[in-house]
Amino acid sequence: MKVAVVGARGRMGSSVVEAVNNAADLELVAALDADSELNEENLHGAEVAVEFTVPSVTDGNVHRLLDAGVNVVVGTTGWTPERLGEVERHAKEVGKSVFIAPNFSISAVLVMHFSKQAAACFESVEVIELHHPNKVDAPSGTALTTAQGIAEVRKAAGMTPCPDATENDPMGARGADVEGVRVHAVRLRGLNAHEEVVFGNPGEQLILRQDSFDRASFMPGVLLAVRKVAQHPGLTFGLDSLLELS
Repeated sequence: MKVAVVGARGRMGSSVVEAVNNAADLELVAALDADSELNEENLHGAEVAVEFTVPSVTDGNVHRLLDAGVNVVVGTTGWTPERLGEVERHAKEVGKSVFIAPNFSISAVLVMHFSKQAAACFESVEVIELHHPNKVDAPSGTALTTAQGIAEVRKAAGMTPCPDATENDPMGARGADVEGVRVHAVRLRGLNAHEEVVFGNPGEQLILRQDSFDRASFMPGVLLAVRKVAQHPGLTFGLDSLLELS
């Protein structure tokens, strides 16, 4: 399978380039970055393009890649429901597939999955995401997706809001409020990518935590998506669907 990488000089993109080059069933035909035009000529016959850039440019990149006639695997975060809807419509119009994941780490996907299983069993829940200081968005896409999944389950179960007597928080110490779930972002030198989901009931606590110490942890998920994206027409969101967890 012929693969192009967009954002090839970035931290994640360079790791994807290496992973594709090391995969016997994949061939890297284009390594593109900010100074490269995303068109059919520069893609050199790629069947799949992997897009790892930044939230400010990823929309345009995905639409240009679809117009160039390739399936797209996206690791850039920061997507909104409206923007996802536009990508889904475009993919269907051109008969191509787009796969977007907030996280390609198997451990992170499992934490998100287990969090939804636990969500209706605990009065309280908070999400803490910890990343290196070069990350440009906060909270992370993984944390947002985790919190949204928990909130959806709690709402379906008819649960009351998490108990919290806070009345004054002028400095925002309680973190972001994602549909009733508090999310806290840490940016610290020495970290890579980490997430904790903390659940509480009277007299007990459950902590789900995953740690990605190296970008190598994301590569099995990326390569799985590259190999399977064409089998899922339109838009697919989340690695759990490819792992058959849902």
